[in-house]
Amino acid sequence: MGLFIGVLITGAALARPENASLAPKDTTPAALVRQALANNPELRFYAAEIAAARGTLKTAGTMRNPELHTEAGHKNTRDNSGGASGEGATWSVAVNQTFEYPGRIALRKAIAKGDIALAELHLQQFRLTLAARVRTLAYSISISQGRSMAAREVADRFQALGDVLAQRPVAGVTPLLETRIIDANTLNFRRQEREAELAAKTAAAELNQLCGRPATADLQVNAGELNLLHMSLQTLVDAARANAFDIRIRLAELAQQGFKVALARNERFPAIAVGPYYSQENATDKEQRAGVGISLPLPLWDRNIGSIEMSQAREEQARASLLVTQRDVERRVAQSAATFEAKRRQIAEWQADMGAKFREAAEVADRHYRLGAVALPIYVETQKQYLETAGALQEMKKEALQAAQELESLTGLRLYREEERHDR
Repeated sequence: MGLFIGVLITGAALARPENASLAPKDTTPAALVRQALANNPELRFYAAEIAAARGTLKTAGTMRNPELHTEAGHKNTRDNSGGASGEGATWSVAVNQTFEYPGRIALRKAIAKGDIALAELHLQQFRLTLAARVRTLAYSISISQGRSMAAREVADRFQALGDVLAQRPVAGVTPLLETRIIDANTLNFRRQEREAELAAKTAAAELNQLCGRPATADLQVNAGELNLLHMSLQTLVDAARANAFDIRIRLAELAQQGFKVALARNERFPAIAVGPYYSQENATDKEQRAGVGISLPLPLWDRNIGSIEMSQAREEQARASLLVTQRDVERRVAQSAATFEAKRRQIAEWQADMGAKFREAAEVADRHYRLGAVALPIYVETQKQYLETAGALQEMKKEALQAAQELESLTGLRLYREEERHDR
């Protein structure tokens, strides 16, 4: 099936108030996704869009209301010599029911059903995009928190060393310059710590709002192990051709446009109005008339040619848009798969204890520098390499996750497994 790679992304709490509104078990990425899908306010927009499309379907399948026509007046008749002959009231009433040309209502209902299908596809696409965004933000918070902790560790180490050196008398230029170098690195590492904290807080604000909570609400993220699954490019492309929402939406639009072309051709033929009528005159004699009337427009001048040509042009546009979308989806799949594979291989090259080795080297360098066994350039470089290495690994994991999320939204395939982490 493929090669599994366990990418361990652990998260510390972003905020730990005494009375946290969410328990740790409820703040895993999977739990946050469930909360977002249940509470995100934008979901109501798509639900209302589906309801509106269903209302259009009801309207499309409803016959026209019958029309009532009435007339009332006075009639005066005279013979040819000008003498009075008679006069009296006259009135008439008629009811007409319009019947559409056969197949027209069915075509309108098909177009309305297509609107419902499109609205449902947009809702499904939004739900998948929302879940991917929430999951990415949750792991981003964990990654930023980890980088902040590493930067704080190094900054504290430099801060403690600087405090020790500040208590010693300065004897010569070299000790003074070393002290300034240590102070400068302390400031730089503190800056990196604050930037990582800011990134975590920014992601938390967006994640809170996606879950339907205030942006400033307390949030804890308890990320676990994320196992990424590698699949072949051909498998991903085939899945995207069948499952990509953009392609499915364009296909639905093309089918709908075909119905619109058929409807425009059907509308060349007129609707027929049929109904009974009754009239009565009381001028000379009482005259009554009753019967059935039929009315229809004569299609002499307007053959709906303009609407047919416009619908056909729209259909051609929909067909071209489908082709462009298919190519765009394939390109995005190829790009995301390449990114995912590159990051996957880079992560695989790292040994499981690589981070621990660099951290241990930073601790050894700090201890031996205090003893005078390690020169300042080696000490500073060791601390920087430890921090840069930890940050690079976390960044690769983040980029791999983002590529996996993009591939999931394009293909509908689950490219990862989440395993919750339980702190002891």
